[in-house]
Amino acid sequence: MRRRSAFTAVLGAALLLAAVPTSASAASGQFRYDYVTVEGNEASGFLNNPPSGQCLNLPGVGQENPQPGHSPKNRTDAWALVFTEPNCEGDSFTLRPQTGGGSERLKVRSVIFS
Repeated sequence: MRRRSAFTAVLGAALLLAAVPTSASAASGQFRYDYVTVEGNEASGFLNNPPSGQCLNLPGVGQENPQPGHSPKNRTDAWALVFTEPNCEGDSFTLRPQTGGGSERLKVRSVIFS
């Protein structure tokens, strides 16, 4: 009888651990950038609590838009490595956490957070 109780307790604990969701690694805060739409309008893009360690192509400045984003602002708690091309290719620049970010001359199309 004791073995059955011990087994049931261990099984219950294992099921409980499996049911508790693990937190995904993510940067807390917001990453912002400005860009000109295909139609020629000024716009701002942003990523809220972006995932860490994953290349993210910035919405609005992908292959469909010949103009890259600019003036990135890293208001997350993680380091951001921004790239001049989609898919984290091209020249890269590092932005510290919680900074105003780069100037209008800093062009961006993708980013990865660490």
